[in-house]
Parts: sequence; structure tokens; C-alpha cells
Amino acid sequence: MTVVDMSPQPGRPGLRGDGEGTVDARRSSRHPAAMRPGFPFSTRFRVRYSEIDGQKIVFNSRYLEYADVTLGEFWRWADLGDIGPDWLDAEFNVVRAAIDYKKPFVFDDMVEGFARVERVGTSSMTMRVELRHADTGELHTEIEMVSVHVDLATRKSKPIPENVRVRLEGLGG
Repeated sequence: MTVVDMSPQPGRPGLRGDGEGTVDARRSSRHPAAMRPGFPFSTRFRVRYSEIDGQKIVFNSRYLEYADVTLGEFWRWADLGDIGPDWLDAEFNVVRAAIDYKKPFVFDDMVEGFARVERVGTSSMTMRVELRHADTGELHTEIEMVSVHVDLATRKSKPIPENVRVRLEGLGG
């Protein structure tokens, strides 16, 4: 299990006001939630004040942003660049996002986002993201995102190359 910890730590800057932070990717068993079966990757980040609404909970649209942060770090961790142009020039468009809200996050909660490739089809892939409270491991949100591999010139779907498919399937749970 790889954990990318974006939380502030002594001697290391944490999240800056622009939402970017120092990322520390490492294998870790320090966090009980980090040992989530079926997920090869997780990353942590803290709920910022600007992300809460008048009810003092994270505003609903922010959960897709949290999924995007988690998946961005997942792809950085997966490091598929060695595949070459079949991956580096690939374009995937999100065509479906489903969110199941279980419990809201509140200001200053530490979120742990877990990610995996759930399914690889002929021209699409399904990603699964779970957002859990980093301290308790309690599930707050489940997100499923389906992306289609597209040809930018025609804006039509095209098959995922076999070498990419094999690597993507290896990133499942």
C-alpha cells in the first residue's frame, strides 16, 4: 500500500493556501486505514475552510474535487510513462460520475482517499475512489468514475491499446 501524505508534519511544510502541498509518497503501515484491502493506493489531505458550506460541512461538489485529487496522485504513483506514446498521448474523458454520500466531512478533518482501477473495458475504464476519515477509517463517500479513451481528432471512442490495458488491469484491487 502506498500512502501519499499531504498533511503538515514537523519540519515539513503542509498544504499552502493554494491547495498545493508537499507530497511524500512512501510505503506505510503507520495509518490503520492505509491497509485497506482491495486498494493499492491512498493519499491524505485536510479539509480546508474554503471547502465547507453554511451548514459547516464539505459542500457536495467538493467530493468530485477530492476524487480528482486522489486520482491525480494515483496516476502520479502509477507512473505509466514508460509505456510510451500509447499512454503519454492517450486521452480519457469522464463520461459518468456516481457519488454515494455516507457521512459529511467537516472543517479540519483529515481525509484519506483510496483509489483503484475497478474495470477496464474495450475503450473505457472505471475507477473507484473511497473517501474515508483518516483517523477513524470510517467511510464517508464512494465515487465511481467511468472514462472513455477518445480520439481527439474525431472525438469518438477508440480501443485502449493492449499494453495499456494490461498495466491498467494490474492497478486493480
